[in-house]
Amino acid sequence: MSTIGIIIALIALGLIVGGILLLKQSAKKFNLSEQQLEDINKRNSELNAEEKKEE
Repeated sequence: MSTIGIIIALIALGLIVGGILLLKQSAKKFNLSEQQLEDINKRNSELNAEEKKEE
């Protein structure tokens, strides 16, 4: 493999690894309050009930 090919392969590998590390760093868990969790669960229940009605 030529020198240019090796350089291009290293750059591509660096971009892939950098993208994966960026995704890992930005993937944070949500710290939701009890009220927010209740609202989410209530909305999910309403949506599930609507879906059951449509079937």
